[in-house]
Amino acid sequence: MSKFAARRIADILKDGITFDLKNWRDGKMDVESLSQLPQSVDNLFSALDSRRIDYLLVGGLALLSYIEGRNTQDVDFILSKRDLETLPELVITEENQSFARGMFETVQVDLLLTQNRLFEQVQRDYATTQQYGGRAIKCVTVEGLVILKLYALPSLYSQGLFSKVSIYENDVQLLLLSHEVDLPPLLRVIAPHVIASDLSAIEETVADIRARLVRFTQRRDDLT
Repeated sequence: MSKFAARRIADILKDGITFDLKNWRDGKMDVESLSQLPQSVDNLFSALDSRRIDYLLVGGLALLSYIEGRNTQDVDFILSKRDLETLPELVITEENQSFARGMFETVQVDLLLTQNRLFEQVQRDYATTQQYGGRAIKCVTVEGLVILKLYALPSLYSQGLFSKVSIYENDVQLLLLSHEVDLPPLLRVIAPHVIASDLSAIEETVADIRARLVRFTQRRDDLT
């Protein structure tokens, strides 16, 4: 990974961390950790590449390949437990059947594990290559992002995490506003991995987003 690419990703993470007031302690930011981010990002992707780890970049960094204006503080990947074991520098702090979180030096890393069959399918079928500061990185497609965002919504609702619900729904809306996406096939991909009531809730959300998009398009057309 080029130093320029590492710095580009590090700058995105720095912005997300700096503009989150929760990260300020007594009016101060951990400047030392921020200064180490470019090297940590470089070390992370160098380890992934040198060990030929089959990763897929998802989350906020992937989203920024397709829409603007979204801050993020961590790097999100889909990868397998087997590949995770070849990355001992990543210190895991939380883990369950489908998710894990850890720190690679000064970089927070969130993982979607391929033990979850939907995540495995997204990694396999919804991958492309994006440029980050001149470096080609394996990244999820627009369709893959829409699948992951919609799939997460029922869990967020059940946990009462409505601020995240709002963010995820807005992410989907912006992706659909900016890109041509055929939604019915994506819902068919999600269907085997959720219970019927959750699928109905996802379909209702999609219908609501579509109605908003129609309204936005009509108002845009009225202005032209």
